[in-house]
Amino acid sequence: MKKLKIAGLLISCGLCVGSSAQDLHFSQFFNSPLTTNPANTGFIPDGDYRLGINYRNQWSSIMTVPYKTMSAYGDAQVMRNKFENGWIGLGGAILHDVAGSGNLTSTKVYGSIAYHQMINAGSLLSVGFNAGWANKRINTSNLKFPDQFDGKFFDGKLPTGVILARNNINYFDMQAGMNYAYFPNNRTYINTGFSVQHVNTPKESFFDSEPTVDNRIPMRYIGFINGSFKINDQVIINPNAYFTTQAKAYEYVLGMNARYNASGDGDYVLTAGLYYRSADAIIPLIGLGYKDYEFTFTYDATISTLKNYNNTRGAFEFSLVKQGMFDTYKGSRRQSLCPSFKN
Repeated sequence: MKKLKIAGLLISCGLCVGSSAQDLHFSQFFNSPLTTNPANTGFIPDGDYRLGINYRNQWSSIMTVPYKTMSAYGDAQVMRNKFENGWIGLGGAILHDVAGSGNLTSTKVYGSIAYHQMINAGSLLSVGFNAGWANKRINTSNLKFPDQFDGKFFDGKLPTGVILARNNINYFDMQAGMNYAYFPNNRTYINTGFSVQHVNTPKESFFDSEPTVDNRIPMRYIGFINGSFKINDQVIINPNAYFTTQAKAYEYVLGMNARYNASGDGDYVLTAGLYYRSADAIIPLIGLGYKDYEFTFTYDATISTLKNYNNTRGAFEFSLVKQGMFDTYKGSRRQSLCPSFKN
């Protein structure tokens, strides 16, 4: 019975959350670079181009229809010979999210550009922005609303006072950000960045505008710091920290992973790590790298009070990333900016 009540409340809250524009997110923020910060576009320390996909499945243990978030992205460095110690990054990302019994569906398509400039022998400054189209739609036929709760169950046959003006909306969206990277030698690399999403604060609502209700998406602020330290020819450690805040809500993720050179030449790399999301989850990580491909899996083990209903089964997530060099560099590999087993 408690699970039923909680699920019903989550369904109705899902509609409210959608209307106030709480954004999508991945536990593997470091493997979703273009959505974390548009200044990451073309910021590929160990390659010239990058392709990636992400998938997240959340709350499948308590939701009839779990939250599913997917993304695909690609970016590349261009015009490396046009600027002195600088280049341009071009890329794009597609995000798709389906949430709950109402199939609250969000689809976003962004194009992004960034400029990267070496400012001395061991520092790099990057600025970037992206712009795109967003669509959100919902199917209310399977939704249950608070005024349909009879004390024991949500009865869809009971009348509801919740009336949507529309079930499909579109808007233009923009983000901007900047990064700084420091790499004094081939064993040390530190990268920090800050970005702002929804800088144009677009309107997003399934309801008609009201004088006392602000239907604009509040700006979301994201900050992060990543490190990479080569301990020896077999081990590289990567500490990460991420913070985001939007509409007085906030979240931070802290942790570290270690990469092990299983083949000796960097072709096979094993990864393991552990992360913590503020008052919500412990997130173990495992990964496997093969040449230019890297697969990473994480699992969100709930530690908040929701664990009483989902038995700590919060979410699972995986990413697959490929990065490589353009043909013009084959045979004369450009040196990586960050610690690598292949240098």
